[in-house]
Amino acid sequence: MIDNKSAYGGKKILVTGGAGFIGSHLCRRLLEEGNEVLCVDNFFTGNKKNILDLTENKKFEFMRHDVTFPLYVEVDQIYNLACPASPIHYQFDPVQTTKTSVHGAINMLGLAKRTKATILQASTSEVYGDPEIHPQVESYWGRVNPIGIRSCYDEGKRCAETLFFDYWRQHKLPIRVIRIFNTYGPNMHPRDGRVVSNFIVQALKNEDITIYGDGSQTRSFQYVDDLISGMIKMMDNKENFTGPVNIGNPHEFTIKELAEKVLKMIPESKSRIIYNDLPQDDPKKRQPDITLAKEKLDWEPKIQLEEGLKKTIGYFNSIKSEL
Repeated sequence: MIDNKSAYGGKKILVTGGAGFIGSHLCRRLLEEGNEVLCVDNFFTGNKKNILDLTENKKFEFMRHDVTFPLYVEVDQIYNLACPASPIHYQFDPVQTTKTSVHGAINMLGLAKRTKATILQASTSEVYGDPEIHPQVESYWGRVNPIGIRSCYDEGKRCAETLFFDYWRQHKLPIRVIRIFNTYGPNMHPRDGRVVSNFIVQALKNEDITIYGDGSQTRSFQYVDDLISGMIKMMDNKENFTGPVNIGNPHEFTIKELAEKVLKMIPESKSRIIYNDLPQDDPKKRQPDITLAKEKLDWEPKIQLEEGLKKTIGYFNSIKSEL
């Protein structure tokens, strides 16, 4: 990419973490809308298979790169998604996880400053920690353990938000910050340790479905297509609304209810539900208040849990030999 003017029309858009679960869906949607997309990933958790169908598209370019190092390209917009996002992956190398969030934010903000690009940070509901208020609103500062086993991710993302808002205040950089709540769908890593992929994979393999705790803890699950719509609406909002804004599904389910739904939708499964101890610092409740997203972005999720689970189970069925 040589300059900010796309030879194909549309915008030149950088997606870091673009070969990951969410990033691959975002790249696909941006291409469908006529943009030129530069996908950057170091394949720590991303997968070439997620973007293989995009490589024939002349508007798509892939670069293997780690965002903890500077990147010199010319773009109009930056979606900063690079960071392992499941406990199994971000706890594997916690120091690198923090570096990816913090150094990655510094490098991408520096790139945005130089190119005058609008930059969106994919933050997380984990910035709220184990919340004292329910549902969570953006004005809530959170309850996070700064020295726990999840802190590399929670505090890394919190620091990234700090950097984004300091660049906005100090350099007038056009920023967008979204806080993503539990998301699921095709291209999830089958061994990422997230509850939806765990339950589906266990059910398809006729293994015991493992619930940590008594299953009464709650989550709000949004299908990936809804998230992508929210991300693009946030990036393209004309009011220069910075956020942070919650992007998630406010319909709350217990973990036990999710396990029972998955078993019902895979009737051939011989799996049974078992219970193990709850991990350290695992939040008991997670539900977004999306009033701000409705007001500022005219956004709310459309896809119900059953519809999304059906598509996700279909995806995992299609790669069953790899599970």
